[in-house]
Amino acid sequence: MAETAKTKLVKIGNSRGIRIPKALLDRLHLADDIEIVVREDHLEVRRGRKPREGWGERFARMAARGDDRLVEAPTATAWDNEEWEW
Repeated sequence: MAETAKTKLVKIGNSRGIRIPKALLDRLHLADDIEIVVREDHLEVRRGRKPREGWGERFARMAARGDDRLVEAPTATAWDNEEWEW
């Protein structure tokens, strides 16, 4: 169920800011880093993601369904062919 809160845009230099009520910040666990996504006629604000967040779970799902193969065979470089020694 959607929750609605009214607020006003606040002037910050040449930009505008949105004050987000503390109750919503706490509920959504929003901190300093957020993402703003533009959808047709509205904005979505969500917590920022950490780099590689969730990769472990996604890799595990890929491995479980056998989808963790290379897309293309590795391409040998001149270094591989001329300088590499076993």
